[in-house]
Amino acid sequence: MQPFLSQYLGFFALIFSCFFSTLLCAQPVQLRCEYLENPLGLDAAQPRFTWRMEDDRRGARQTAYQLVVGTDSLAVMQGRGDVWDSGKQTTNQQLVRYAGKPLQPFTRYYWQVTIWDQDRTRKTPAGAARFEMGMMAQANWQGAWISDNQDPNLKPAPYFRKVFRVSKKIKQARAYIAAAGLFELSINGQPIGNHRLDPMYTRFDRRTLYVTHDVTAQLQRGDNAIGVLLGNGWYNHQSTAVWYFDKAPWRNRPTFCLDLRITYEDGSVETISSGKDWKTHLSPVIFNSIYTAEHYDARREQPGWNTAAFVDTAWHDVMLRSAPSPNIVAQALHPIRNVETVPTQRIERLNDTTYVFDLGRNISGVSQLRARGEAGTVLRLKHGERVYPNGHVDLSNIDVHYRPTDESDPFQTDIFILSGKGEETFMPRFNYKGFQYVEVTSNRPVRLTQESLTGYFMHSDVPPVGEISSSNPTLDQIWAATNHSYLANLFGYPTDCPQREKNGWTGDAHIASETGLYSFDGITIYEKWLADHRDEQQPNGVLPSIIPTDGWGYEWGNGPDWTSTIAIIPWNIYLFYGDTTLLAACYDNMRRYVDHITDLSPTGLTAWGLGDWVPVKSKSPVELTSSAYYFADATILAQAAHLLGHPDDARNYAALAAKIKAAYNAKYLDRETGLYGSGLQTELSVSLYWGLVPDELRAKVAANLAERVAADDYHLDVGLLGTKAILNALSENGYADVAYRVAAQETYPSWGWWIVNGATTLYENWDIQAANDISLNHIMFGEIGAWLYKGLGGIHPDPAQPGFKRVQLTPHVVPGLDAFTAAHDGPYGTIRSAWKQTGKRLLYTATVPPNATAHLTLPVGKDQKVYESGKPVQRGNLNIRLLSTSEGAHVYELMSGTYAFEIR
Repeated sequence: MQPFLSQYLGFFALIFSCFFSTLLCAQPVQLRCEYLENPLGLDAAQPRFTWRMEDDRRGARQTAYQLVVGTDSLAVMQGRGDVWDSGKQTTNQQLVRYAGKPLQPFTRYYWQVTIWDQDRTRKTPAGAARFEMGMMAQANWQGAWISDNQDPNLKPAPYFRKVFRVSKKIKQARAYIAAAGLFELSINGQPIGNHRLDPMYTRFDRRTLYVTHDVTAQLQRGDNAIGVLLGNGWYNHQSTAVWYFDKAPWRNRPTFCLDLRITYEDGSVETISSGKDWKTHLSPVIFNSIYTAEHYDARREQPGWNTAAFVDTAWHDVMLRSAPSPNIVAQALHPIRNVETVPTQRIERLNDTTYVFDLGRNISGVSQLRARGEAGTVLRLKHGERVYPNGHVDLSNIDVHYRPTDESDPFQTDIFILSGKGEETFMPRFNYKGFQYVEVTSNRPVRLTQESLTGYFMHSDVPPVGEISSSNPTLDQIWAATNHSYLANLFGYPTDCPQREKNGWTGDAHIASETGLYSFDGITIYEKWLADHRDEQQPNGVLPSIIPTDGWGYEWGNGPDWTSTIAIIPWNIYLFYGDTTLLAACYDNMRRYVDHITDLSPTGLTAWGLGDWVPVKSKSPVELTSSAYYFADATILAQAAHLLGHPDDARNYAALAAKIKAAYNAKYLDRETGLYGSGLQTELSVSLYWGLVPDELRAKVAANLAERVAADDYHLDVGLLGTKAILNALSENGYADVAYRVAAQETYPSWGWWIVNGATTLYENWDIQAANDISLNHIMFGEIGAWLYKGLGGIHPDPAQPGFKRVQLTPHVVPGLDAFTAAHDGPYGTIRSAWKQTGKRLLYTATVPPNATAHLTLPVGKDQKVYESGKPVQRGNLNIRLLSTSEGAHVYELMSGTYAFEIR
C-alpha cells in the first residue's frame, strides 16, 4: 500500500506543481508610466503605459490585456478603476496611451494591467503601479519667482529660507520647484532627493523645467524650514569661452519658484510658496561655474541656516522676478546622480603642499576632498586627464577653448578654503568635470592620504539594458570604454566631452545614438533633448550645431551631416521602442528642415556641413557625406509620413529621396568600377550604409570597400562620419570578417590602439600624440559599441515590427574570435544572441522575449546540418519554422523562448 500511496501523492504533486508553475507564468512585470517607475509630477495629459510579460515558455505571448486606472489602490488591485477601464482588448500590444477621464493635477493614480496568455489564461500582477500628476498648467502655480539680486556678475551663490508652521496631521507633501539656474533643496536641514544638477539644461527663455519631490517624511508638527541654494548652471554663465555663453540673451542672476503643497489627513490643502516673505543671504559657495569649477569658503558657513531655529535677522529681503520663460513644464526623465564611487588608486606626494591623486580611470563628475588645516588654508583641486612627466596635472589638451579674462577662474580647478574646524569635507554642488587625475595644492603644508580624495562618476542615471562579452579581452574593453564615454557625456542631453566643452554637439549625438540605445534605456533623455531641438529651430527650419545654445552654431558646424539629429534620433527611438510619439512631435520640424535643404540645394546635392570630422589621413568630399545625410533625412521623413498618415508627404519625400540618390550616383558613382569618388573608405562605406548604392552594384561596391580596407592593412582611414558607416557597411554586405579585423586592431589607428595604451574611455583623435582635438573622453567615435550588438551579435530591430516586436537575428561568426555574446533588454524583454565555435562545430544560443518573434539567419555550410537541443530541426515544429535556405544560410522564424542550436 505504501509504494502505491507514494506514487499517488507524487502524481498529484506533479499536477499541482505544473498548475502553480502555469499560474506563475505570464506575469506582467516592469510596469512603467512614461518610461519611468512610479513617477511623480507628470504633465502628460495622456501618459503612456508599458509592461513586459514574464514567461519562459516557448511560444509565450499575450493575446489580450485590460488596463485599469483609478485613485483607490485597493479597487485597482481588484481590477476596478474609477477613471479608466480599457476593457478587455484582444491584442498583443504592450504600449498603451491613457484614454480615460481627464487627469487632474496633484493627483496620485494607481494602475494595473491584466493580461491573457496564449492559453487564454488571465494573469494579474501582485500589486498596482502608480503615477502622480504635477502642475499640468501654468495657472496652477501659486509661488512667485524670486531672486536675491539683479547683478548677474555677483559671484557668491545665494541661500534662501522660509519658516512655516504645521499644526495638523500630514497625509502627504510635495515640493514643486522650477529654477533658472540650478538648485539644491532642503527641509529642516535635510537635503531632498539624490539628484544632481537639477533642473536639466534647456533654452531658458523658451522652456523651463520643474522637479517634483515627495517631502512627506521631512516635515514635522510645529515649525519647519525650507532652504534653497541656487547655482548658476548654464543660465548665468560667468566663465568666458569661445561659445559666448556669458553673452546669452537670457543671462541673469539665478531665480526659482517653489510650491510646497501639503495635504492634511482631514482633506484640507495648504500651499507654502516662494514670495516676498522669504529671506536670502550669500552662501559659502563664493563662485560656481558649470564650465570651469566651484570655489567654497568654509569660513562663511552658517550652521543650521536651513532649520527653523536659525536666527535670520541679518538676512535680506528677496526680489520678485518675472518667469524666465512662458513654458514651465515637468522634468520627466532619469535624473543626474552620483552613480558610482571611484576611490583613488594611487597618490603621489610631490612636496609638502602638492599631491596628485590618480583614480585609475577617466570619469565625468566630481571629487570629494577631506582635509584638516588652519583656518584660511587654501586648497586648489586641479582636475585633468593627463599628467606631465614631472607628475603635475596637464590641462593643455582640454583648456584650448577657454578664454579667461583673469586668473580668478582657473579651468577645472576647485578652490576650497578651510574653516579650521577639524576634518572638513568639500564636494562641488553645481559643477562637474572630466578627469582621471586631481592635483591638490595648498598655500600651507597639509597631510593628505590616498583616502583623502574620492571620485564620483556623475551622469544621467539611465538603466543599463545591454551586455557584451567575448573571448577577446580587448574587444570587451572597447565596449566598456565606449559605455563609459557615452555615460560621461549624458547630462540631461548628450554632450561631446565632459571637460573642454560640455556642448550638445548634434553630430556626435546621432552617431552615438544606437550605441546608447543598445546599452541604456535612454528614451527619456532623447525625448527631452528633441524638445530642445524644437525650441531651437528657426522658422526656416535651420538648427544650430550645438543644442541647447545661446545662439552660437546657427552659422557654423550645422548642416545635414550634423543636425540630422532631428530625423535620425526620432527614427531610432521608433525602431528601438516601437513608439511613434517622438516622430509625431518632431514631424513638422523634420519637414521644415528637409525643405530648407531642398531650397538651398535644388539639384539634390548639398555641400552644407562639416564633413568627415577628424579623419585619420583621407578627407572625403563634404558634398558626398552631406548629401548622404540629406538622403537619409528625406527617406526617414517619407517613412514617418507614411506611419503618421500623411500619404501626400510620403509620396513627395520618397520622390525627393529618389532624386537625391540619382544625383548622388550620377556624380560620384563609377558604374564600371563600382567605386565612389576616389574609392576612400568613407566614400564607399557611407554610400553602402545609407542605402545609396543601386541594388545591382552593392556586391561590387562592398568588394571594393573590403579591398580598400585590406590595402590600408585592415586599419581605419575615416573620420566621424566614416566611423558610423564602415563596420556596418562591411558586416551587412558579406564582410563581417573584415569588419572584425578592423574592430579588433591593436595598432594605430584603431580603437584597440587606445585600449592597449591605457584608455578607459574613447578619445577624440586616433593619434594619441595629436596636438589638437585630443580630449581623452569623447563619444563621437562610439559607433563600435552599437556595431558589436549588430555586426557580431546580429541583433537588429525590424522596421516592419519595431520595438523588437520581431527581432532580426543575423549573427556573424568570424575567424579569430572563439566566442561572443550580446544581450539587449528591449520593450518585450531580454534578447540574447551567443555563439561559440569549436573546430567545425558552431554552438548558437538565442533568446527571444515573450510576446515577440525573431527571424534568425544561421550560417550553415553545404554539408552541415542544424540541430536544436540535440535534435535535428524538422519541419512541423510549432516554435521553429524554416523560412528559406540559400547557399551558406538558413532562415528560421522563432517564437519566444530560448533555443540552443548546433551546426555541424
